[in-house]
Amino acid sequence: MLRCPPATEPSRADRFDSVQQPPPPYHFHPPHSHTNDTDARMADTILALGDVLPLTCTRAGTCCHGKAVWINPWELASLARARGLPPGQFRERHTEDGGIRLRFAGADRWRGLAACDQYDPARGCVAHAARPLACRLFPLGRERQGEAVRYVHDHLGFPCLAGCPEVVQLPSLTVADYLASQDLAEGEAVSDAYLDLAQDLGEGAFVLVFDSGLAAAEEGILKQWRAMRDLGALERAKAVEPRLLDLLVIPALEPTDGCGAAFVAAHGRLLREHAQASFASLRTRDELTRASCQMLGLALHLARSLGADAGALGDHWLGVARENGLR
Repeated sequence: MLRCPPATEPSRADRFDSVQQPPPPYHFHPPHSHTNDTDARMADTILALGDVLPLTCTRAGTCCHGKAVWINPWELASLARARGLPPGQFRERHTEDGGIRLRFAGADRWRGLAACDQYDPARGCVAHAARPLACRLFPLGRERQGEAVRYVHDHLGFPCLAGCPEVVQLPSLTVADYLASQDLAEGEAVSDAYLDLAQDLGEGAFVLVFDSGLAAAEEGILKQWRAMRDLGALERAKAVEPRLLDLLVIPALEPTDGCGAAFVAAHGRLLREHAQASFASLRTRDELTRASCQMLGLALHLARSLGADAGALGDHWLGVARENGLR
């Protein structure tokens, strides 16, 4: 495996550069949800950093049961390393939806809900040091638009109270103090960098149809893009060519402590190099249309791995495409 080099910010010329798009909708890294694959968002309670909440963990493990935890490629690689498995084996054994959601099929049960595969009732999380951002944040979520970031919890009530009512007997914390205790900096930086990479991949779909002149000459492309947008995570993973999906979800890169941003930068280079090598010789309408759908599928799959609302993001990109004449 390649070790990630120092992180560098690619210049604009190194990126897919075609249609200029406005900022994407809020990126939502949600608290755990009992649902498996839905982009629907519940009502959020927006938090101030000074808000005081019952955030001292009871260690009961109830939050490790019956949830949907979305993981990005760096998180998958980090979990695989923590478990002593190659990323491909970890994906096969412990994830769903093409490698972007942790599997909850553990034998331990709470209120009939299965435990996360990484949960041991005697020890707790067996990969705790490599736990994903969603687990570090829980019961909070994180939203980003542009440079603006805010923290929330879902629903109008506090999520911990149903499973851990005893939490109110423990010391309360400010949101700021809780966030500071969870070692979030690298995970948040990786999540933000992957959101930017998803935008780059989306731009790649635009390059294929607009720079080639296909957008002005052909109809029906928007319908195919819409079909890709409408797929659930598992169906979208199946619609992406296996080699491309592997390059997205389990790149040949080794995570190194404190090197998350460099991992994403190297991952982006691998994806761009593959796209440029694979798509440069395409000429026919069918080849270019299929390639653009594949790029869009990669972008949406990566965005979903971050907990983002892939349907809303797809709507945004389709709207930009329509405004620029795609039919």
